[in-house]
Amino acid sequence: MPRTLIVSNRLPTKVQRTDDGLTFQPSEGGLATGLGSIYRQDDNLWIGWPGLFVQGEDEENHIRTELEADNMAPVFLTEDEIRDFYEGFSNSTLWPTFHYFSELATYEQTHWDAYVTVNQKFCDAVLTQAGPEDTIWVHDYQLLLLPEMLRRARPEASIGFFLHIPFPSQELIRVLPWRTELLRGMLGADLIGFHTFGYMRHFLSAVSHLLGFPAQNGQIETPTRSVRVDAFPMGIDYKRYAETAASAATAAHITEYREALRDTRVILSIDRLDYTKGIAQRLRAFDLLLQRYPEWRGQVSLIMLVVPSRDQVAQYAALKEEIDNLVGRINSQYRTISWNPIHYFYRSLPLEELVALYRLAEVALVTPMRDGMNLVAKEFIASKLDQCGVLILSERAGAARELSDAILINPTDINQVVEAMHDALVMPEEEQTARMTAMQALVKRYNVFSWTRLFMNQLAYTKMKQHTLATEMLTEAAATELLSDFRAAADQQRLLLLDYDGTLRVGVEAHQRAVVVE
Repeated sequence: MPRTLIVSNRLPTKVQRTDDGLTFQPSEGGLATGLGSIYRQDDNLWIGWPGLFVQGEDEENHIRTELEADNMAPVFLTEDEIRDFYEGFSNSTLWPTFHYFSELATYEQTHWDAYVTVNQKFCDAVLTQAGPEDTIWVHDYQLLLLPEMLRRARPEASIGFFLHIPFPSQELIRVLPWRTELLRGMLGADLIGFHTFGYMRHFLSAVSHLLGFPAQNGQIETPTRSVRVDAFPMGIDYKRYAETAASAATAAHITEYREALRDTRVILSIDRLDYTKGIAQRLRAFDLLLQRYPEWRGQVSLIMLVVPSRDQVAQYAALKEEIDNLVGRINSQYRTISWNPIHYFYRSLPLEELVALYRLAEVALVTPMRDGMNLVAKEFIASKLDQCGVLILSERAGAARELSDAILINPTDINQVVEAMHDALVMPEEEQTARMTAMQALVKRYNVFSWTRLFMNQLAYTKMKQHTLATEMLTEAAATELLSDFRAAADQQRLLLLDYDGTLRVGVEAHQRAVVVE
């Protein structure tokens, strides 16, 4: 029976070493939630790194056995590989470049070499598991080379690829020394998916300009294959957030928070620590709001949750220090005995506490500099049972293409962000409800499960279409062999058979009408 193999850098389970031994905990996140309905079915499989450096063969075998029982196959990576492949090329080269921070990118040959090696290691792991009829779905920027590696080994395989971060304009892709290899790597897939049509358009442009392949209307014609490119905006598990918002545990947290905050109104900010999220810029905008509209002092607080991420890296440690200093300065300047301008948390929260904050907040401030999608905006919407509340959303987040009823802002325009916060705080309840109702209908309909279903259906259709319209095309190896044989026959008689009906012109039923049109 054909299976679906999901491949990503990390597995949806975190393996951790404790004093009592190894623990296996499910990962939170949109990808793990959305694809959980696939990899746990039948004999489907998820392939990825378990997040732990193994200590010996016995531990490796134990982890493998535990994960295989839950339809997962581990790819074990070394500390050097994580340093150079993940921290190095993936997050110090691709991440800043794809998010339009190319001035922060590094270009190290050792990092690239590790990236190739690890992608090949993933390829070997997939080939060990994949049968000839299986569908392979590869995810994200850490594995851009994998589709082509798989294609070389399995020319007829059904391969999908989805990029969860922005794809930048071709002018930025040009900067990468390995741009050709990366683009060709992605083109190993039959279907390539992006969050927005804008990202898709940038990719088509890069392929056309840098590789010279015809690319239009979502179709790329390579010398040997046709590749489909499309936009699939990712959603969330709407039902999960709505049900959590209605739970008794969440209600208890809301009561606790409301007692602590009294009548203070809440603007909410939730992000992972990253320079692409615009956290420092957001703090400066809140500072300016309190300067420009002193009537909000004592009336409004910013609850800022920053989820720890890579803070051992100098760039991220410096960002955290900047955030800490800004929070300290703003609080020391404006706070009173009974009011704190900013409630700052540097940690992650359990789902019920997170959803309680979504319900409590009157305004969600989601202002990344660049973001592939941004699911926080959709989680906020799904949690608003009373259909009140205002979403302020960066126009540079992928979600802005769908959530047009949010207040859309340019995150670099501090005055616009300030005015958006003020407008949100004074927005009539009827307008809030109208906007929120429209956004809830959209987020509920286009949830993570419909996203998964749409992509998989399009991949199956694309593969069927390829078979229907298949032209037997020479592989590179076959073309080389044919040319070599032809040249070797130079001293002998050579016969060339040429045709034009269906070759130089479109084929017709009556061969008498197969005339070459000048």
